[in-house]
This record gives sequence, structure tokens and C-alpha cells, in this order.
Amino acid sequence: MEKILEQVKKDHVKFVQLQFTDLLGVVKSLTIPVAHLESSLTDGTWFDGSSIEGFTRIHESDMFLKPDIDTYAVIPWLESPDGNTARFICDVFMPDGEPFEGDPRYILKKAMAEAEALGYEYNTGPELEFFLFKRENGLKALPNDRASYFDLTTDEAYDVRREMVVALEKFGIDTEASHHEVAVGQHEIDFRYGNALKTADNAITLRFVFKAIAQQHGLHATFMPKPIFGINGSGMHVHQSLFDKDGNNVFFNAQDPYKFSEIAYQFIAGQLKHVKGIVAVLSPTVNSYKRLVPGYEAPVYLSWARTNRSALIRIPRYSKGKDKAVRCELRCPDPSCNVYLAFAVMLRAGLDGIKNKLTPPKPVEEDVYHFSDEKLKKLNIDTLPASLWEALQEMKKNPIARETLGAHTYERYIEAKTAEWDEFRLHVTKWELDKYLEIF
Repeated sequence: MEKILEQVKKDHVKFVQLQFTDLLGVVKSLTIPVAHLESSLTDGTWFDGSSIEGFTRIHESDMFLKPDIDTYAVIPWLESPDGNTARFICDVFMPDGEPFEGDPRYILKKAMAEAEALGYEYNTGPELEFFLFKRENGLKALPNDRASYFDLTTDEAYDVRREMVVALEKFGIDTEASHHEVAVGQHEIDFRYGNALKTADNAITLRFVFKAIAQQHGLHATFMPKPIFGINGSGMHVHQSLFDKDGNNVFFNAQDPYKFSEIAYQFIAGQLKHVKGIVAVLSPTVNSYKRLVPGYEAPVYLSWARTNRSALIRIPRYSKGKDKAVRCELRCPDPSCNVYLAFAVMLRAGLDGIKNKLTPPKPVEEDVYHFSDEKLKKLNIDTLPASLWEALQEMKKNPIARETLGAHTYERYIEAKTAEWDEFRLHVTKWELDKYLEIF
């Protein structure tokens, strides 16, 4: 604590943002003067939890935040001659000092503790795609460029992405690549693979940073899965592996054609078995299921492969000598999810496969989108739920989500998402008016 207080003084910090996420993954913030930081680090900072989505009821509202010193950073766009503003990501506690069971960060920590008890460290690398929109007479879905995949000369957002990368580096995030994505106005900036808690913190920071930098350019950054009809949506493909206590990748097996170990196969078998029951956490909005349709590189069919990008789980090719890079990539999550909860249910599903020694089906290297219904049935290839409602029904039947989230969060999550579905179901859309108003 002494070191962090010295650093805060050196960085001329005057205010501190204490950040955490609600049930839905939205970043919340409480700002304190720097004079109160030491007491916050020692005793916590109290707040009203009953006002936060998915937290406590009004008659048990008192909760407190404790900053995680490893997440300290000065917010670059709030630097001022009068003093800077720093941020910490916080853990949430109840009045008796126990961790709040509904804190998404705590839920991920519990899942990772289970993996550690089995001798594994869970590593992830999420790839968050996003769109940049112009603000014209209010927010409209107008992409700010006409570029396509990896374009440069027609990519009007190059300088914006550059500023985003610089800002991420000031938050201590090691970025590895920045490029234009497939759809017009769509982009991706990737950061270094690592411990799942750290990469979840980084993903939350990335969304917070990108929105702020875009706003400075008169743009709006959105992680909405499918903001424009007829073009690719935004996914959050997640690369995953397990390492042992000595830093060895337990997914690696030099003798296997896919360089995959038995544990790795069991892990993906667990995810394939449970994905229908956890996809309401991985792809959590009504809009998510407008991305998860055939034809736009989004996975729909429950299969795995190496080269086939229509598969739900892909095994990236092995490069000689890169044992630590052997991993699997789950392709159905999208960046509207609560990343902490998503990683937690993904890990628990994979661990269930290991504990029960499950075996995945054979890989499908052909483009599954071109399969007939008869061939899909013959190969026993199932599909993801087609709507949030179907996903919630699958979630109610699957024990992994309930066990991972805990009774409190599970019930609040089902309640919140059912309300979201009902609101959508009852809303009369422009499409319906255009389709039916005149002909009926």
C-alpha cells in the first residue's frame, strides 16, 4: 500500500475513480478525493448496493468497495494541471467483511480457485470487435468509413485506433494488433493473452477507454452485437488454455495431429456439452441472436474444427516451438456480455468435461453452413438457441450456470433477462409496421 500511495503522489492524482461492474457488465464508478484513498484501501468505501442492477435489496443496501492495487492507472484524458484522476477496479464486500456473492469479479475468482485446486491456471484472450458511428442529429447507425477487412487507404479510423492503443498502454495493457474488421465502420484491437482475471479486467477497461476516446472525436463506439442489418456483427472470440503450476501448457501434446492433449479434448467436450445452457451469459441480449445466424461468420452449429471458421470451437494451427500458444477458441460470445461471468461459466463448463472425462465428437472441417438438414441430423450436429428466450429456457435446465453464478446472481440474471425479452416481445417495431400495416 505504501508503494501505491507513493505512486499516486508522484502522478499528481487529485481524484480516484473506484470502478466495478453490475450484473450486466456495465461499468459503475464512485469518485473519491485522493485524501480518502488510504482509508479506502484499508477499510473500503461504502456505497448503496440496492441501486445497482443485480445487487442487494433496499433493506440491505450497505456495501463497500475495496480497490485492487494491481489495477491502478491514471486516466489519460482526465489529466489536468490542477491534478489528475486515477482509477482502480474494485471488489465488492458486504458489511460483515465477506465478499459479495453477486460481485461478477468474485464469481470469476471462485471459478478460477476451483481450477487452481485441480492444478490449473485459466488463461484467456478475448477479441472484442466494435463499431464506430458518427453522431449526426443524434446517434445514428452511420459507419464512419467505407473500409473493409485490413484496409488502410480507405480506413478513416486509423488515427482513432492509434489513440485508443496509446490510451490502453497507459492503463498497462499490452496491445498486440489493431485493424479494420470485415464490416464498414467495424474495428478490432487485441491485447495480450494471460490470466483470466487480468484479461477480464482488461476487457472491461478496453470498453471504457474506447467509448471515451471515440467521444473525443465526435464518434460513438458501440459493442452492440448486431447494430446494422445485413452485415457482420461484432463478436468476442475467446482463446483459452490451462497451464499447470510450473507454467506448462497442459493443452499441448506433441504427438496429437491437432497438438491437443487429452485434457484439452475433455475441456472442449465440456464446453460443447454445456454451451446451450450458458449461451444466455455469453450472448446475453435480444440483439445477440441476430448475430448468431448462418452467413456472417458467426457460429451456430455445435461442432469443433481447426480450419473451419463456421465451427463453434476452433483450434488455431500449431507453430513449431510455440507449445504455450496451443489453445481453443470459443466463437459464440459477444462483447455485450459481462466478461467476468462469461469467463466463469466457460471455465466451469470446461472443468466439468475434465472431471467427467468427456470425449468430444469428431471434428467437422467442412463448412457446416452448407450442410443439409439431413446431413446435420446424420452427424448429430446440434444448434445454438435462436433467441434470448430459448437461451434462457436452456439455462434453466443446465446446472453449470446456476452453480457458477450462485443462487442470488442466477435468480437476478434470469429475472433481468426475462424482463428484457418481455419488453422486446411486446414492442411493435418499424419492421412490423412496414410489413403488415398496409396489407392487413
